[in-house]
Amino acid sequence: MRTSQLFFPTLRQVAAEAEMASHRLLLRAGFIRQLAAGIYSFLPLGLRVLHKVEQIVREEMDRIGAQEVMLPNLHPEELWARSGRAESFGPELLKLTDRSERVFCLGATHEEVVTQLVATDLRSYRQLPLILYQIQTKFRDEPRPRGGLIRCREFYMKDAYSFDRDEQGLDESYHKVAQAYGRIFERCTLPHVVVEAAGGVIGGTETKEFMLLSEAGEDVLLLCPSCGYGASADQAQYGDSSALAPSAAELLPLEPVETPGMKTVEQVTGFLTVEPKDLVKTLIYSADGKTVAALVRGDRELNEESLRRALGAARTAMGTEELITRVTGAPVGFAGPVGLRAIPLIADEELRASRNFVTGGNRADLHLKHVNWDRDFQVTQWAKLRRAVAGDPCPNCNAALEEKRGIELAHIFKLGTDFSRALDAAFVDEAGERRLAVMGCYGVGVSRIAAALVEHYHDENGIIWPLSVAPYQVIVLILNQEDADQVKLGEELYSRLLESGLEVLLDDRPERAGVKFKDADLIGIPIQVVVGKRAAHGEAEIRLRRDRQPQTLPADQVVARARQLVEGLP
Repeated sequence: MRTSQLFFPTLRQVAAEAEMASHRLLLRAGFIRQLAAGIYSFLPLGLRVLHKVEQIVREEMDRIGAQEVMLPNLHPEELWARSGRAESFGPELLKLTDRSERVFCLGATHEEVVTQLVATDLRSYRQLPLILYQIQTKFRDEPRPRGGLIRCREFYMKDAYSFDRDEQGLDESYHKVAQAYGRIFERCTLPHVVVEAAGGVIGGTETKEFMLLSEAGEDVLLLCPSCGYGASADQAQYGDSSALAPSAAELLPLEPVETPGMKTVEQVTGFLTVEPKDLVKTLIYSADGKTVAALVRGDRELNEESLRRALGAARTAMGTEELITRVTGAPVGFAGPVGLRAIPLIADEELRASRNFVTGGNRADLHLKHVNWDRDFQVTQWAKLRRAVAGDPCPNCNAALEEKRGIELAHIFKLGTDFSRALDAAFVDEAGERRLAVMGCYGVGVSRIAAALVEHYHDENGIIWPLSVAPYQVIVLILNQEDADQVKLGEELYSRLLESGLEVLLDDRPERAGVKFKDADLIGIPIQVVVGKRAAHGEAEIRLRRDRQPQTLPADQVVARARQLVEGLP
């Protein structure tokens, strides 16, 4: 391909809202263009990268015996209603109505569709195990699209679904896909860590995420440097701490205090001149339709996944303003445990060590000082409810956990029989008994991998693509298009490199040498062949984008050297 014919409109500057390096560089280098918030067009260079990643993913899925399908992206809402997710998925599920007033959902994920597909034809245990996958566009109405391709409303991904006879079969499928994912990231040269994660709207009993560690990442991870334990912040556990021992402090008399308009932790603690750790938040939740109050320290965040597990609930949700007022008799911001007898109180274990703390007073503009759990209210259940933080003991070895940020690359789930039960995906086993298929689901963000690669491989001059996913392997730069010797040698090298089987881009534009160098560095093709003044002597320079150390060679050695570099690069 010749740059004179290639559509790659580069930019010197991009909008200020492009905060992540990958977003800025993909825009500047002419790989993508934004149509609307979280919606992007892929230009020729960007699409070539996408196809390279896609092919690696396809090869590794085929390698484990998975079979590729193409499923519809327009789903009848009643199918999602059968699984219970038509409403629980939330506003991220995009819906539309056809001319017959029938409601459809745009495919955010395909558990319902693939389960119904398999249920239609599944008869015998002999048809299992089965892994189906597809690579296509997904749609989610993200409230805050960010980072270009990192979090979009329309994105390109590979999703796979396994169907097995039993839990042992699921374990084997889960392991096979996890191994395939490891090979995908190795071939893309993306370093990653695997961490425990929450199932979210997908569900499942065991889920793991594959993460690229990056300061630009939006996910918070807790990692153990000693034993290798890792989990997302909303899933991370922590070991027991000696700080949980009950305090021996004297119990002070309960004291009501007027706190006009003081609703937040910052407002209340500032007004009462106490530390956030000396305030206890009372959070009203609905758990499978039942109302509970969860208590955590003011300087801590509630881990909703821990709350759900502690209650043994399928789903939990923060209480609405109407529910909070009805249960506590007070507006939002003034709930407290004292006198709250109509619902269970589940308290974070860390509160065992707290004495004389501040809580809401269950009345507008009222808080209580010197509250004590063993005197003023009855705890129904103690549990580890707060989110883990850096410095907490590792749940496996008690070493101090470290906080890192990461970009999610992939997510795998053990679904069990939730979807097969809802959509009747059953088979007859060897004994003639009817049983539900045991399922797993597995997602890799293909377009997100492209962005993650740029986030990981770039410098102040632009992108540095790994060879395995680069849009082209070699770029030939003719520095002076008016120099006959340079044009002749550049065209010859371009032809020879193509004939040798390499993917080559020729910069034959009538631009200044500086423009060509800047664009070559910006778009990040791994190997650069520079045809300049030495062309008159039959010589050219060859160098790698990642180090830009030139090597001058006779023209007849350039192709062999380029092939040598290609074979040696990741």
